[in-house]
Amino acid sequence: MNDNSSEATPGPERTTPGAAAAPGRIVLLTTSHRVAPGLLSWPAWQALHAADQVLCADGAHPQLPYLREAGITVGEESPTAQELVDACAGGRTVVVVATGEGESALTDGLARLAGTGRLSMPELELLPASYDLPGARLLDLVQVMDRIRAECPWSSQQTHKGLAKYGIEEAYELVEAIEEGDRDELREELGDVLLQVVFHARIAEEDLDAPFSIDDVAGGIVAKLIHRHPHVFGDATATTPEEVKEHWLRTKAVEKQRSSITEGIPLGQPGLALAAKLASRARTAGLDIPLPPVEGIGYDLLALAVRAEAEGVDPEAALRAAARAYRDAIRETEG
Repeated sequence: MNDNSSEATPGPERTTPGAAAAPGRIVLLTTSHRVAPGLLSWPAWQALHAADQVLCADGAHPQLPYLREAGITVGEESPTAQELVDACAGGRTVVVVATGEGESALTDGLARLAGTGRLSMPELELLPASYDLPGARLLDLVQVMDRIRAECPWSSQQTHKGLAKYGIEEAYELVEAIEEGDRDELREELGDVLLQVVFHARIAEEDLDAPFSIDDVAGGIVAKLIHRHPHVFGDATATTPEEVKEHWLRTKAVEKQRSSITEGIPLGQPGLALAAKLASRARTAGLDIPLPPVEGIGYDLLALAVRAEAEGVDPEAALRAAARAYRDAIRETEG
Protein backbone atom coordinates (compact mmCIF):
# COMPACT_ATOMS: atom_id res chain seq x y z
CA MET A 1 0.00 0.00 0.00
CA ASN A 2 1.41 3.27 -1.08
CA ASP A 3 1.07 5.89 1.66
CA ASN A 4 2.22 9.35 0.76
CA SER A 5 1.71 10.58 4.31
CA SER A 6 4.68 10.77 6.62
CA GLU A 7 5.24 11.65 10.27
CA ALA A 8 5.81 15.30 10.85
CA THR A 9 9.33 16.14 11.83
CA PRO A 10 9.41 17.88 15.20
CA GLY A 11 10.25 21.50 14.76
CA PRO A 12 11.56 24.03 17.28
CA GLU A 13 9.53 23.97 20.52
CA ARG A 14 7.14 26.84 20.66
CA THR A 15 7.48 29.05 23.68
CA THR A 16 5.09 31.55 25.06
CA PRO A 17 6.53 35.05 25.04
CA GLY A 18 8.00 35.77 28.43
CA ALA A 19 8.02 32.10 29.48
CA ALA A 20 11.76 32.19 30.04
CA ALA A 21 11.20 34.89 32.57
CA ALA A 22 8.33 33.10 34.37
CA PRO A 23 8.79 33.89 38.06
CA GLY A 24 8.32 30.36 39.35
CA ARG A 25 7.34 29.31 42.84
CA ILE A 26 8.90 29.21 46.31
CA VAL A 27 7.49 26.77 48.83
CA LEU A 28 8.52 27.37 52.44
CA LEU A 29 8.08 24.02 54.17
CA THR A 30 7.65 24.17 57.94
CA THR A 31 7.70 21.21 60.32
CA SER A 32 7.06 20.75 64.02
CA HIS A 33 9.88 19.39 66.16
CA ARG A 34 7.18 17.90 68.40
CA VAL A 35 6.21 15.42 65.67
CA ALA A 36 8.52 12.54 64.78
CA PRO A 37 10.73 13.37 61.75
CA GLY A 38 9.52 11.88 58.48
CA LEU A 39 5.85 12.07 59.42
CA LEU A 40 4.90 14.69 56.86
CA SER A 41 1.57 15.53 55.26
CA TRP A 42 0.76 14.19 51.81
CA PRO A 43 0.77 17.72 50.23
CA ALA A 44 4.27 18.18 51.68
CA TRP A 45 5.55 14.94 50.10
CA GLN A 46 3.94 15.93 46.80
CA ALA A 47 5.64 19.32 46.85
CA LEU A 48 9.01 17.79 47.72
CA HIS A 49 8.88 15.19 44.95
CA ALA A 50 7.66 17.70 42.34
CA ALA A 51 10.18 20.42 43.19
CA ASP A 52 12.99 21.32 40.84
CA GLN A 53 15.22 22.01 43.81
CA VAL A 54 15.01 21.41 47.58
CA LEU A 55 17.17 23.47 49.92
CA CYS A 56 17.83 23.51 53.66
CA ALA A 57 20.24 25.78 55.51
CA ASP A 58 20.63 23.36 58.44
CA GLY A 59 22.67 20.32 57.53
CA ALA A 60 21.67 18.69 60.81
CA HIS A 61 17.93 19.20 60.28
CA PRO A 62 16.17 16.08 61.63
CA GLN A 63 14.05 15.77 58.48
CA LEU A 64 16.97 15.46 56.05
CA PRO A 65 17.77 11.74 56.54
CA TYR A 66 14.11 10.86 55.89
CA LEU A 67 13.89 13.08 52.82
CA ARG A 68 17.01 11.53 51.33
CA GLU A 69 15.74 8.06 52.16
CA ALA A 70 12.66 8.95 50.08
CA GLY A 71 14.91 9.78 47.13
CA ILE A 72 14.82 13.55 47.48
CA THR A 73 18.06 15.45 46.88
CA VAL A 74 18.46 18.24 49.40
CA GLY A 75 21.03 20.97 48.95
CA GLU A 76 22.51 22.24 52.20
CA GLU A 77 22.41 25.87 51.18
CA SER A 78 21.27 29.18 52.64
CA PRO A 79 20.49 31.34 49.60
CA THR A 80 19.82 35.04 49.78
CA ALA A 81 16.43 36.31 48.69
CA GLN A 82 17.84 37.40 45.32
CA GLU A 83 19.55 34.04 44.76
CA LEU A 84 16.31 32.24 45.52
CA VAL A 85 14.36 34.42 43.10
CA ASP A 86 16.97 33.72 40.42
CA ALA A 87 16.73 29.96 41.11
CA CYS A 88 13.00 30.11 40.36
CA ALA A 89 13.49 31.75 36.95
CA GLY A 90 11.82 29.96 34.07
CA GLY A 91 8.95 28.71 36.16
CA ARG A 92 11.02 26.50 38.43
CA THR A 93 9.79 25.46 41.90
CA VAL A 94 12.17 25.63 44.84
CA VAL A 95 11.21 24.13 48.20
CA VAL A 96 12.97 25.55 51.24
CA VAL A 97 12.85 23.32 54.32
CA ALA A 98 12.64 25.82 57.16
CA THR A 99 15.02 25.48 60.07
CA GLY A 100 13.95 25.40 63.70
CA GLU A 101 14.53 29.13 63.99
CA GLY A 102 12.41 29.83 60.93
CA GLU A 103 13.48 31.74 57.84
CA SER A 104 12.77 35.33 58.89
CA ALA A 105 15.85 36.73 57.13
CA LEU A 106 14.83 35.08 53.87
CA THR A 107 11.17 36.09 54.02
CA ASP A 108 12.13 39.64 55.02
CA GLY A 109 14.50 39.79 52.05
CA LEU A 110 11.79 38.56 49.69
CA ALA A 111 9.42 41.20 51.07
CA ARG A 112 12.01 43.90 50.40
CA LEU A 113 12.53 42.71 46.81
CA ALA A 114 8.78 42.65 46.23
CA GLY A 115 8.52 46.15 47.64
CA THR A 116 10.84 47.57 45.01
CA GLY A 117 8.34 46.75 42.25
CA ARG A 118 11.23 46.08 39.84
CA LEU A 119 11.03 42.27 39.86
CA SER A 120 8.45 39.73 38.84
CA MET A 121 8.37 37.83 42.11
CA PRO A 122 7.84 34.07 42.38
CA GLU A 123 4.70 32.81 44.01
CA LEU A 124 5.42 32.27 47.71
CA GLU A 125 3.58 29.47 49.53
CA LEU A 126 3.83 28.57 53.20
CA LEU A 127 3.22 24.83 53.51
CA PRO A 128 3.00 23.32 57.02
CA ALA A 129 4.28 19.76 56.63
CA SER A 130 3.43 18.64 60.16
CA TYR A 131 1.15 20.03 62.81
CA ASP A 132 1.22 20.03 66.58
CA LEU A 133 -1.39 17.81 68.18
CA PRO A 134 -3.30 19.10 71.23
CA GLY A 135 -1.00 18.87 74.22
CA ALA A 136 2.16 18.92 72.11
CA ARG A 137 3.62 21.82 74.10
CA LEU A 138 3.70 19.52 77.12
CA LEU A 139 6.65 17.83 75.41
CA ASP A 140 8.47 21.17 75.48
CA LEU A 141 7.82 21.43 79.21
CA VAL A 142 9.26 17.96 79.80
CA GLN A 143 12.38 18.81 77.78
CA VAL A 144 12.87 22.13 79.56
CA MET A 145 12.45 20.43 82.94
CA ASP A 146 15.03 17.80 81.98
CA ARG A 147 17.58 20.49 81.20
CA ILE A 148 16.82 22.55 84.29
CA ARG A 149 17.13 19.50 86.51
CA ALA A 150 20.51 18.70 84.96
CA GLU A 151 22.02 22.20 84.78
CA CYS A 152 20.40 24.47 87.40
CA PRO A 153 22.27 24.49 90.74
CA TRP A 154 19.04 25.01 92.70
CA SER A 155 16.68 22.71 90.78
CA SER A 156 19.19 19.86 90.65
CA GLN A 157 19.21 19.68 94.47
CA GLN A 158 15.47 19.68 95.09
CA THR A 159 13.58 16.76 96.63
CA HIS A 160 9.92 15.81 96.92
CA LYS A 161 9.86 17.00 100.55
CA GLY A 162 11.61 20.24 99.71
CA LEU A 163 9.08 21.07 97.02
CA ALA A 164 6.00 20.09 99.03
CA LYS A 165 5.39 23.59 100.37
CA TYR A 166 5.44 25.04 96.86
CA GLY A 167 2.74 22.60 95.77
CA ILE A 168 0.52 23.86 98.58
CA GLU A 169 1.24 27.50 97.76
CA GLU A 170 0.57 27.06 94.05
CA ALA A 171 -2.70 25.24 94.75
CA TYR A 172 -3.88 28.12 96.94
CA GLU A 173 -2.86 30.67 94.31
CA LEU A 174 -4.81 28.72 91.71
CA VAL A 175 -7.91 28.74 93.92
CA GLU A 176 -7.51 32.47 94.45
CA ALA A 177 -7.27 33.09 90.70
CA ILE A 178 -10.46 31.09 90.19
CA GLU A 179 -12.31 32.98 92.90
CA GLU A 180 -11.10 36.34 91.61
CA GLY A 181 -12.18 35.48 88.07
CA ASP A 182 -8.88 36.66 86.58
CA ARG A 183 -8.40 34.68 83.34
CA ASP A 184 -4.76 35.68 82.78
CA GLU A 185 -3.91 34.83 86.37
CA LEU A 186 -5.78 31.54 86.06
CA ARG A 187 -3.73 30.50 83.03
CA GLU A 188 -0.49 31.39 84.79
CA GLU A 189 -1.39 29.57 88.01
CA LEU A 190 -2.43 26.46 86.11
CA GLY A 191 1.03 26.51 84.58
CA ASP A 192 2.63 26.79 88.02
CA VAL A 193 0.62 23.81 89.27
CA LEU A 194 1.56 21.84 86.16
CA LEU A 195 5.21 22.65 86.79
CA GLN A 196 4.96 21.03 90.22
CA VAL A 197 3.66 17.83 88.64
CA VAL A 198 6.41 17.71 86.01
CA PHE A 199 9.09 18.64 88.55
CA HIS A 200 8.11 15.89 90.98
CA ALA A 201 7.90 13.36 88.14
CA ARG A 202 11.38 14.35 86.96
CA ILE A 203 12.78 13.88 90.47
CA ALA A 204 11.04 10.52 90.70
CA GLU A 205 12.95 9.25 87.66
CA GLU A 206 16.14 9.32 89.72
CA ASP A 207 14.87 7.13 92.53
CA LEU A 208 16.98 3.97 92.74
CA ASP A 209 14.32 1.75 94.28
CA ALA A 210 11.03 2.76 92.65
CA PRO A 211 11.56 5.19 89.77
CA PHE A 212 8.72 6.45 87.62
CA SER A 213 8.39 9.11 84.95
CA ILE A 214 5.90 11.70 83.75
CA ASP A 215 4.66 9.08 81.26
CA ASP A 216 3.88 6.74 84.16
CA VAL A 217 1.99 9.56 85.89
CA ALA A 218 -0.01 10.36 82.76
CA GLY A 219 -0.63 6.68 82.02
CA GLY A 220 -1.92 6.11 85.53
CA ILE A 221 -4.42 8.94 85.46
CA VAL A 222 -5.59 7.98 81.96
CA ALA A 223 -6.27 4.41 83.11
CA LYS A 224 -8.07 5.70 86.21
CA LEU A 225 -10.27 8.10 84.24
CA ILE A 226 -11.26 5.42 81.75
CA HIS A 227 -12.04 2.91 84.50
CA ARG A 228 -14.09 5.40 86.50
CA HIS A 229 -16.10 6.57 83.49
CA PRO A 230 -17.80 3.37 82.32
CA HIS A 231 -20.64 5.54 81.00
CA VAL A 232 -18.18 7.13 78.56
CA PHE A 233 -15.76 4.32 77.71
CA GLY A 234 -17.95 1.31 78.51
CA ASP A 235 -21.51 0.05 78.39
CA ALA A 236 -22.78 1.75 81.56
CA THR A 237 -25.34 4.55 81.38
CA ALA A 238 -25.36 7.83 83.27
CA THR A 239 -27.60 10.75 82.38
CA THR A 240 -27.25 12.92 85.48
CA PRO A 241 -24.30 14.18 87.55
CA GLU A 242 -25.60 12.12 90.47
CA GLU A 243 -25.40 8.90 88.44
CA VAL A 244 -21.88 9.81 87.32
CA LYS A 245 -20.86 10.27 90.96
CA GLU A 246 -22.34 6.87 91.82
CA HIS A 247 -20.24 5.23 89.09
CA TRP A 248 -17.15 7.05 90.33
CA LEU A 249 -17.62 6.09 93.97
CA ARG A 250 -18.49 2.49 93.14
CA THR A 251 -15.43 1.90 90.96
CA LYS A 252 -13.23 3.78 93.41
CA ALA A 253 -14.41 1.56 96.28
CA VAL A 254 -13.52 -1.55 94.27
CA GLU A 255 -10.08 -0.13 93.44
CA LYS A 256 -9.14 1.00 96.93
CA GLN A 257 -10.67 -1.81 99.04
CA ARG A 258 -10.65 0.47 102.07
CA SER A 259 -11.77 -0.64 105.50
CA SER A 260 -13.04 2.83 106.46
CA ILE A 261 -14.62 5.71 104.57
CA THR A 262 -12.14 8.01 106.30
CA GLU A 263 -9.15 6.40 104.56
CA GLY A 264 -7.57 8.61 101.93
CA ILE A 265 -8.69 11.88 103.50
CA PRO A 266 -5.57 14.04 104.02
CA LEU A 267 -5.53 15.30 107.58
CA GLY A 268 -3.12 18.10 106.68
CA GLN A 269 -5.72 20.08 104.75
CA PRO A 270 -7.36 23.18 106.27
CA GLY A 271 -9.71 22.41 109.16
CA LEU A 272 -12.95 23.51 107.55
CA ALA A 273 -12.18 21.55 104.39
CA LEU A 274 -11.29 18.49 106.48
CA ALA A 275 -14.54 18.68 108.45
CA ALA A 276 -16.58 19.10 105.25
CA LYS A 277 -14.81 16.14 103.60
CA LEU A 278 -15.51 13.88 106.56
CA ALA A 279 -19.15 14.94 106.54
CA SER A 280 -19.37 14.33 102.80
CA ARG A 281 -17.98 10.80 103.13
CA ALA A 282 -20.38 9.98 105.95
CA ARG A 283 -23.40 11.36 104.09
CA THR A 284 -22.48 9.55 100.86
CA ALA A 285 -22.11 6.29 102.78
CA GLY A 286 -25.54 6.81 104.33
CA LEU A 287 -24.15 7.02 107.87
CA ASP A 288 -25.93 9.20 110.40
CA ILE A 289 -23.10 10.17 112.72
CA PRO A 290 -24.00 12.60 115.53
CA LEU A 291 -21.50 15.35 116.23
CA PRO A 292 -19.42 15.04 119.40
CA PRO A 293 -21.43 16.58 122.30
CA VAL A 294 -18.56 18.85 123.32
CA GLU A 295 -18.67 22.62 123.65
CA GLY A 296 -16.00 24.89 122.31
CA ILE A 297 -15.14 27.02 119.27
CA GLY A 298 -13.63 24.06 117.43
CA TYR A 299 -16.80 22.01 117.77
CA ASP A 300 -18.90 25.03 116.81
CA LEU A 301 -16.83 25.36 113.63
CA LEU A 302 -17.19 21.62 113.01
CA ALA A 303 -20.98 21.94 113.24
CA LEU A 304 -20.94 24.88 110.81
CA ALA A 305 -18.75 22.95 108.36
CA VAL A 306 -21.06 19.92 108.48
CA ARG A 307 -24.09 22.15 107.98
CA ALA A 308 -22.44 23.94 105.04
CA GLU A 309 -21.55 20.63 103.36
CA ALA A 310 -25.12 19.38 103.78
CA GLU A 311 -26.38 22.56 102.10
CA GLY A 312 -23.92 22.21 99.19
CA VAL A 313 -21.67 25.06 100.33
CA ASP A 314 -17.87 24.81 100.43
CA PRO A 315 -17.09 26.15 103.93
CA GLU A 316 -13.51 27.04 102.99
CA ALA A 317 -14.63 29.06 99.97
CA ALA A 318 -17.40 30.70 101.98
CA LEU A 319 -14.97 31.72 104.72
CA ARG A 320 -12.47 33.05 102.18
CA ALA A 321 -15.20 35.15 100.55
CA ALA A 322 -16.17 36.54 103.94
CA ALA A 323 -12.51 37.18 104.76
CA ARG A 324 -12.03 39.11 101.50
CA ALA A 325 -15.04 41.25 102.34
CA TYR A 326 -13.52 41.87 105.76
CA ARG A 327 -10.20 42.76 104.12
CA ASP A 328 -11.96 45.27 101.87
CA ALA A 329 -13.69 46.82 104.89
CA ILE A 330 -10.31 47.19 106.64
CA ARG A 331 -8.81 48.90 103.60
CA GLU A 332 -11.78 51.19 103.27
CA THR A 333 -11.41 52.21 106.90
CA GLU A 334 -7.67 52.74 106.45
CA GLY A 335 -8.33 54.86 103.39
